[in-house]
Amino acid sequence: MSRSPRRALLAALAAVTATLALALPFVGSPAAQAADPRDSFVTRCGIRFCLDGKPYYHAGTNTYDVFTFGYDWLPGEQYVDKAKIDAHMTRLQSDNVSVLRLWMFSHEDWMGFEAAEGVYTEEAFILFDYVMKSARDHNIRLIPVFENFWEAYGGIDKRLAWEGLPTGYANRWRFFNKTACPGCFTQYRNYVTKALTRTNSFTGVAWKNDPTILAWELMNEPRYPDATPNENTTGTTLRAWVDEMGALVKSLDPNHLLGTGQEGQETKYGYGGDSGGPWTYIQSSPYIDFTSGHMYPTEGWAGLNFATARALLRRWISDSHTVVGKPFFLGEWNVHDDKTTWWTEMYAEMEASGGDGDAFWWFPANSSCGGFDSGQGCPEHAVFRQHSLNMKAKSGVVDPSPSVSPSRSASPSPSVSPSASPSPSRSASPSPSRSASPSPSASPSPSASPSPNAGTSCRAVYRVDNSWPNGYNASLVVTNTGSTTFTNWVLTFTLGSGQVIVNGWNGTFTISGSTVTVTAPGWAPNLAPGQSWTVSFTGSGPSTAPSNVKLNGVACTAS
Repeated sequence: MSRSPRRALLAALAAVTATLALALPFVGSPAAQAADPRDSFVTRCGIRFCLDGKPYYHAGTNTYDVFTFGYDWLPGEQYVDKAKIDAHMTRLQSDNVSVLRLWMFSHEDWMGFEAAEGVYTEEAFILFDYVMKSARDHNIRLIPVFENFWEAYGGIDKRLAWEGLPTGYANRWRFFNKTACPGCFTQYRNYVTKALTRTNSFTGVAWKNDPTILAWELMNEPRYPDATPNENTTGTTLRAWVDEMGALVKSLDPNHLLGTGQEGQETKYGYGGDSGGPWTYIQSSPYIDFTSGHMYPTEGWAGLNFATARALLRRWISDSHTVVGKPFFLGEWNVHDDKTTWWTEMYAEMEASGGDGDAFWWFPANSSCGGFDSGQGCPEHAVFRQHSLNMKAKSGVVDPSPSVSPSRSASPSPSVSPSASPSPSRSASPSPSRSASPSPSASPSPSASPSPNAGTSCRAVYRVDNSWPNGYNASLVVTNTGSTTFTNWVLTFTLGSGQVIVNGWNGTFTISGSTVTVTAPGWAPNLAPGQSWTVSFTGSGPSTAPSNVKLNGVACTAS
């Protein structure tokens, strides 16, 4: 809901074609893998982000206003405050931030990318050129956002005004309706085209060819509210806009991933209300590569506690993986108070439930720790740093000197009273945006052969995520349907005739003949009642469903 009181910069780079994202990482000829990981694009392989053929889990933050780190009274390259940009990237890197989400929009006179319709400020784009260069120098990937639903930095209100149309929350639906505002479509297309055909003035690399960009997002928190009663739940118009603009981005930039920037408020999730953007339907667009959610659990309109916030996060992750079939990105989140406990709880859930990436709101360029601010040195960053190490470990990256992380609660902790905040469904974030952070510490290694526990039961769902002539990616989603936790879980199953597993992740694979044993990773050794875990692998031969699936020796029902 990021309604920042300043302006927004986010140079947008586009998204990887779904087919390439799914297949390339695992077909994997050595030529496809860069010697320097920074030269490799992050892609999508089924329900995971991937980098050089391996799952890529990431932990990050938002600094929405990096595009203002300059001197707007100076021309050309002098406009850029390189020292300030580099200093902030250094802060992020020292706190283990892997990914930075940021604005690449502003219609204001001061440091605006497009202060008047169709009139682009070259200096603003030069500044963003340097942001990209500095991010690469500090091993950080970027997720720039093209436009804002909210009024900060002008947003779509400014574009509506340029067309002579009314503005404000009640009128913003017009922006997505081609009949009501055909000029809005032209404006947005022109801006995205301007960004995705640009070449970086510092590096000489075209934006669309720069792997520093992890993904683009179409808009910060798009909605289609109250145009008609049925549109609040059907999402027909917003989906058509996402499809059209997603197709544009992919046609200009087939290299980068693309997200919608959605926040995930919907009555079916018990979080906010229906506002024309049904979460799974909108993000099932063939041009969208991952889902996103924004969570501010203790705001008055949200009213979540530890248990309900973790349940919402778990539901988003599950729906993203099993309904939409794409990775999940927690693009914004934070609370005002008791941050260390909240960050421990939420990052524990991200890791245990298989969330793919996150970015807390927000990391200012100072040491402020109040409200949603979480600058360098704030105590909750100790939790975040460990969470980032845990996410890297899930990606197969081992840190030589990991820090000790706070332990994760096995069961939800007591609720925390929500702070008063915006309106029930309009989640117009109370501050520029928010932030999220680390979590659970590594748990004991799974035992090699635990014995079945009485009173436990499980369900296994097999699916083929994508395939190509010589292989496929598949997932086995195992859910604890009983009332007892599977401790130090071990999953076993039998492959069909001719099936071969080439590569597996989200667990340690051991294969003996046709029998596959997957032991739990150290960061998620237990599967609590109602929780799911997704084990994925690349296979060759037939893609038939495995048989005899057992969790800690308990036979799982197939569905």
